[in-house]
Amino acid sequence: MNHPSPSTVKVVTADPGAIGLFGLAIVTLVASSQKLGLTEGLSYAASWAVFLGAFAQLFASIQDAKHNNTFGMTAFAAYAFFWFAMATNWLMKMGTFGPELAGAVDGKQLGFAFAGYLVFTLFMTIGAMETNKVLFIIFCLIDVLFLGLTLDAFGAPEFFHSLAAYAELAIGIVSLYGCGANVLNVHFGREFLPIGKAFGIFKPRA
Repeated sequence: MNHPSPSTVKVVTADPGAIGLFGLAIVTLVASSQKLGLTEGLSYAASWAVFLGAFAQLFASIQDAKHNNTFGMTAFAAYAFFWFAMATNWLMKMGTFGPELAGAVDGKQLGFAFAGYLVFTLFMTIGAMETNKVLFIIFCLIDVLFLGLTLDAFGAPEFFHSLAAYAELAIGIVSLYGCGANVLNVHFGREFLPIGKAFGIFKPRA
């Protein structure tokens, strides 16, 4: 009796990095515009934080998990939940959930959260060194952002608020470039926009 030979089915899914970087780019552009005084209020910023900063990056994280990409999955998920939390914090501050919560906020609690994210991002920056240079630049800018946010939350001079604002604006710009490079390089099957090779310090270059 003949037995059918086993067959292998390969499921191919697209690289989610572009949509994750796009979400990061848009939310940081909007949030930095408020920090820099180019726009006012947080009402519209909250919606972009939820749908672009949070949901777009969470989607990218889930897709990266299917690629067995622990680095991408962890990074996108961590920052997605950051934006979920920030949108909620803004809504609390604006009184959406009532005057009791709005009147009981303590900005130093954000400082501890920002400090935790700073440590996390420093670790991830080391990992980004072995992906590509555009991603490494983005993580370096995120380091600066969280440094500024942390010190600002603990009452440091205004300089650190401005430092965070400009770092956030730069994150948006570089992330837009990274998104475009990710899409077009795959679409054309060649390096249409350069992203820079990994440093090759901690593991051999591919």
